[in-house]
Amino acid sequence: MRANANAPVIIKRVKKVSGGGHHGGAWKVAYADFVTAMMAFFLLMWLLNATTEKQRKGIADYFNPTIPVTRVSGGGDGSFGGDSVFVEETLSQTGNGGVPRDPGLTEGGMADDAATENARLEELNEMLFARGGESMASDGIARHIVTRVTDEGLLVELFDLDGAPLFEPNTTTPTAVLSELTGMIARVFTLVENGVAIEGHVATQPVVVIENTAWDLSTGRATQLRKMFEDGALAPERITRVTGHADREPAVANAMAIRNNRIELILLRSGQ
Repeated sequence: MRANANAPVIIKRVKKVSGGGHHGGAWKVAYADFVTAMMAFFLLMWLLNATTEKQRKGIADYFNPTIPVTRVSGGGDGSFGGDSVFVEETLSQTGNGGVPRDPGLTEGGMADDAATENARLEELNEMLFARGGESMASDGIARHIVTRVTDEGLLVELFDLDGAPLFEPNTTTPTAVLSELTGMIARVFTLVENGVAIEGHVATQPVVVIENTAWDLSTGRATQLRKMFEDGALAPERITRVTGHADREPAVANAMAIRNNRIELILLRSGQ
């Protein structure tokens, strides 16, 4: 009998791990997350550099919307007869209750009122300047008029032309052209009740003159037009201001041009 016949049998098992170590796929997921985060970071940097402050605020508001919540009673038979202490008429002393009121949006709304007034001013503008059909101004005097609707109201600009001034040279004496213009404009202005502002402007005088009369002349001409309006059909209380600007606001680049001799009439918007 052999000596090693009863020796134990040793079986060596080798455990194979497929995909283990650096050959696994877990690191790929982590790397993909890292690349995605870096891409988002560089995209953020690009947006901060390529957008304005207003655009950035719009983007921030998109991701962080603000939903207004008002605390108004739904009604009922409680102590306040269907109201709570947070309704508009009985605001809480903390100042947090109620729906804020915009006085401009009541009784038709400020937007509607502004649109109506704009339409009315445009209608008067058409009447003066003949863009909507028959004009109240004849061809002879219409060339002295420039009109436009501004934030302040309807601006009617009356200006000198070569050989056809509105005032006698260097005086406040109106010519026949200005008298006709004033009468026509006064008739149009009586169609509404808005206030009227009168502003006088003159061209720059030569430096060789002994006394510069630009201030007195512009103010005197504006005052003269006020008197002509008041003597006509326009109520005196509708004149809200009379101003002389001398040669400080030229209408054209050449400060000495005759075009700078002008009177600006502003049919003011309501409330001004």
